[in-house]
Amino acid sequence: MNDNELENYINQNWTLVFGEDIGYTGNHYEYIEIKEFPNFVYCAPTKEIALANYKNQLKLTVKVMLEFGDKLPNPGEFPEED
Repeated sequence: MNDNELENYINQNWTLVFGEDIGYTGNHYEYIEIKEFPNFVYCAPTKEIALANYKNQLKLTVKVMLEFGDKLPNPGEFPEED
């Protein structure tokens, strides 16, 4: 997958799940999960920062998956739950 294909892939219409929590230090944070990637979560101090930056982590996740030969999901393609 070349850089252009990677950008197109990460910019698809993923199913984002938003949440908030309190960290172990007592600080509030916002997070984004992507339902199609069961182990993906991106945390930030605010929802705006999370939205602005989660794709950088998604890009790294996809690169690692490609390196290991893992199957990449498509939008709306959810993994089976145990």
